[in-house]
Amino acid sequence: MQTKQRNMNRGAVLLFVIFSMLFFLLIGRIAYIQITGKAGGEVLAAQAEVKYLKQRVLEANRGSILDTNGEVIAEDTSSYTLFAVLDKKMKPNYVMDPEMTAKKLAKYIDMDEDEIYNRLTKDKVQVEFGSAGRDISHQVKREIEKMDLPGISFIRDTKRFYPNGVFASHLIGYVEKNYNEETKQTDTVGKLGIERFENSELKETDGYMKFDSDAWGLLLPNSKEQVQPPKNGHSVKLTIDKKIQTFMEDSMNKVQEEYKPKQIVAIVANPKTGEILAMGQRPSFHPKTRDGLESTWMNLAIEDNYEPGSTMKSFTLAAAVEEGKFNPNATYVTGTYKVPGGRSPSDHSGIPRGKRITFLEGLQRSSNVAFATLAMEQIGAEKFEEYLKKFGFDKPTGIDLPNEVGGKIVYKYKVEKVNTAFGQGTAVTPIQQVQAATALASDGQMKRPYVIKEITDPATGKTIRKTEPKIAGQPISAETAKKVREYLGTVITAEHGTGKKYKLKGYEVAGKTGTAEIVGSDGKYIKGSKENYMFSFLGMAPKENPTLVMYVAVKQPKLGATKVGADPLSEIFNPVMQNSLQYLNIKPANLNERDSVNIDDMTGKPAAKAVKLLSDKGYKPVVLGKGNTISDQSPKAGSVLLEGERIILRTTGELTAPDMKGWSLRDVMKVASLAQLDLNTSGSGYVTKQNLKPGSIIKEGEYCIVELQSPKAIQELNNKKESSKKTEVHD
Repeated sequence: MQTKQRNMNRGAVLLFVIFSMLFFLLIGRIAYIQITGKAGGEVLAAQAEVKYLKQRVLEANRGSILDTNGEVIAEDTSSYTLFAVLDKKMKPNYVMDPEMTAKKLAKYIDMDEDEIYNRLTKDKVQVEFGSAGRDISHQVKREIEKMDLPGISFIRDTKRFYPNGVFASHLIGYVEKNYNEETKQTDTVGKLGIERFENSELKETDGYMKFDSDAWGLLLPNSKEQVQPPKNGHSVKLTIDKKIQTFMEDSMNKVQEEYKPKQIVAIVANPKTGEILAMGQRPSFHPKTRDGLESTWMNLAIEDNYEPGSTMKSFTLAAAVEEGKFNPNATYVTGTYKVPGGRSPSDHSGIPRGKRITFLEGLQRSSNVAFATLAMEQIGAEKFEEYLKKFGFDKPTGIDLPNEVGGKIVYKYKVEKVNTAFGQGTAVTPIQQVQAATALASDGQMKRPYVIKEITDPATGKTIRKTEPKIAGQPISAETAKKVREYLGTVITAEHGTGKKYKLKGYEVAGKTGTAEIVGSDGKYIKGSKENYMFSFLGMAPKENPTLVMYVAVKQPKLGATKVGADPLSEIFNPVMQNSLQYLNIKPANLNERDSVNIDDMTGKPAAKAVKLLSDKGYKPVVLGKGNTISDQSPKAGSVLLEGERIILRTTGELTAPDMKGWSLRDVMKVASLAQLDLNTSGSGYVTKQNLKPGSIIKEGEYCIVELQSPKAIQELNNKKESSKKTEVHD
């Protein structure tokens, strides 16, 4: 019994010792944790913060890119991805009736009802709807939500929105989203053009909100929130004018469709300031889809230099006039200019050889011999080289765009000097020619070209940076500039002038044509076809006091038997310059009143009376709204319009959508502007589809989505329909 008692005592002591050791070990552990704040090598406070301190990202928006009038060219906008929950375990939040759901969704997304039904009946937990279910606008999302379809929901995202589609794309650029390993976030990075050049200004900074939570993530009572507000990117306003750019895009589309050239480059500038009002090219690309980008990554206006051809004669002429060496009535003999020991350049086939004509006629006919004589024998080779540099052909202009290159003045040997005088051998960029032309179009002062008007903080409205016009030099006097414009005006009006096709209705044009040989991959000039040239025109209007300078070049167009290089060029220059001058309300000099008049102010007039007044003058009035009184109009009062142009009239009261089928993009823009609609376009040419039902009530801020097709594509579609009808009748 005693032995048993002793064993029990010993066991009790052992247990006491063990528990005492465990107790002191626990106390020691607690003390260690209290003192060091660590457990298992981890800082407990950090672990607790991870578990209970929650952080939510507050998204910021990338800065917007605007045109000179504040119209949006690129902006961040909310988009939504549509998805459907199919798992019945999620009852009642799953697709209960696939057939009904498919039928209703087909009205709002670009997918057939059968295809939607097939997706909704798959053996999956959740499905999306491909490209048809992505980038859904807030308006469409709202309409779908109104139907209260079980299992149908959305994921919110931010996308870069380019409402004008293919629109100065190489100038504007595009963005990509890249995952940042360091911050563990997705960054938006600008690629090409302004998106790249001003990425640091456009770049947004996301904010965050931190707060203490319980195990379920709910905000704890009396806990303090830490909020870092998001910082949106700065807004970049450009000198680009949306309307003038649209004129250019439309014209380039038509020429591309008809002549299929390898390249088109076009620039419109304000010679008084150097502002670039429009810049475009073909091939181009869609900034959202990148479709077409593989054709060329270069902004051809600033990144490509080539032999300009006879447009260079404008500056050879200016140098001769400035030096007092140009006598328009002096004569020379056409044919060939002899260069000892080198290739002797000749006049083109349109000039009779061996004939004595005046230097003014040589300008009008674009004689190489005339300008070789002026540069080498009148001005002098060294002095002429000074003028090349005064006009800025030896260096980049400094335009505020990435990757600009300069010219290459090839001026060592006599033959190179002679060739440079009429635009061969030496290579320059389109933007260099536009900069040089600003001296001819103004008072002899050459203006540096620029595209960024100002950068502002949208939160405060404060201007961060503003571009002021800058003089890049004064190669000639104001008197010389005026004389040169007079001489260049005869290129358009003279009997033998090469610029006859560039006449405008109501405006006098001064300009110079160009036809440059193209160097092939073997380093030799391409021969054997009237199409293997770079055709160009550098013009300005009105001649007396130019408001606009425009350069356009077309490379290797497909010319029919009756067509010449001036045809595709004039089909870009003429409508762009004509429409732009009218849009800017530049008063015509000699416009026939039967063809065009200043539009009256229709605001305040009865709608019926306004329609009759405009119809009687040969215009096409279109009324937006059910009201009886005109409240606004586009174009505005005082604009100079051609007969047959469409005029949009807004009435008081509710607005109604017009039938825009067959309209040009310019006319659609008038409607969007007056009704304050968010315009989104796809394609080019004339409207074939619109999302707004004709006659339906429309509200400000609503999306106006139109699809456009070229006349050729529309004709092909109509032919197919006719063919289909005939087949049906035959069957």
